[in-house]
Amino acid sequence: MDLKAVGQRIKSAREAKNLTQEELAALVNLSPTHVSVIERGLNLLIDVVAHSVTGVTNELTEKIEKLPIKEQKKIIKVIHTLLEE
Repeated sequence: MDLKAVGQRIKSAREAKNLTQEELAALVNLSPTHVSVIERGLNLLIDVVAHSVTGVTNELTEKIEKLPIKEQKKIIKVIHTLLEE
């Protein structure tokens, strides 16, 4: 895996959303220094990423499952739209 290329993609996505490293760090519960390390391709924290993704997925699943089916379908459409961009 090319960590520098991955880091550059993360940086580009962050900048496209007009976020600072500090703002992104707060959103993903990491330190700004850690975000900088990731963007520079020095480290990707595979363990942290895997556990964080699982935690986020579980949290999203739990929240979505509590919604009426009609609302669940709306959320799925939004997610599909965001992923297509």
